[in-house]
Amino acid sequence: MRQAIGRAVPVNGRSVYVEERGAGDGFVVFESGSGQGRTSWDLVVPLLADQARLVTYDRVGFGRSGRRKEQLRIDDMAADLVALIHATVPNGAFLVLVGHSMGGLIARRAAERLGARLGGLLLLDPTPETAPVYDRFDRTAKQVDLSLAVGQPLMWFRPLAWLSTGNIRRVYPRDTYATMLGEDFTPAGIGQTRKEFKAVAAAIHQFRAAPPTAPHCPTVVLSATRPLRRGSDPKTLGAHQCRWVESLPNGRFEPVDSSHFIQAEQPELVAETIRRLLDHSRQAGARRIR
Repeated sequence: MRQAIGRAVPVNGRSVYVEERGAGDGFVVFESGSGQGRTSWDLVVPLLADQARLVTYDRVGFGRSGRRKEQLRIDDMAADLVALIHATVPNGAFLVLVGHSMGGLIARRAAERLGARLGGLLLLDPTPETAPVYDRFDRTAKQVDLSLAVGQPLMWFRPLAWLSTGNIRRVYPRDTYATMLGEDFTPAGIGQTRKEFKAVAAAIHQFRAAPPTAPHCPTVVLSATRPLRRGSDPKTLGAHQCRWVESLPNGRFEPVDSSHFIQAEQPELVAETIRRLLDHSRQAGARRIR
């Protein structure tokens, strides 16, 4: 099993489990996609350990974080992320925020609240609210919820959990996947994933009506060019990702030869992009000091 020491951090009356590694004058905070937690960044973190302080965590309901019965909104998850940053990142430190997939919605809402404190934003294969997949997402979320509800009590049957998570098993190291299997792909973890699908369905209406304030820090979107599963349409999604990020004051779109889990399939590219954002944040900080 993977070896890393973490701690519980209180956020807004809840508790999240955090792992802090690395050294340097900059900080990188990672926000995972739906159904995943801190372990989803295991291939990226070692590549940056001598570059910055690296903060990974499990959202409420996943991994080693506290369990809650109430339905959290995307705004609640963003508030937890902001509280976590206040608790782990010194004020004035160079800060880069990284979000994957659904974590992009959380990171964008958090970026709105962090304002000038944020030096860089990196989103891995996010789905902007304009994407057609959200046009009927209320119906999709209900269908996914029904499917997950059927499989949820069966997840203690390890062969079934193993079979149903093949897309993740194929791209992560054995020890990372074993931790995911034991912590996230469980009945409790599936229950939390169901809640997050509902949270996204509710948030999309809000994002379409009033999108988060555009971040003014350098923002990069890494877009997967290969489909995760049959029926996926990375070309259409990429067009919406490109349109969103290039509408920002300082945004850049980069297609990547990868499927959805870019941090597992292209960790070196992700690490290099984070390094560039950290360097820009340092240079901007030095200019402000002068």
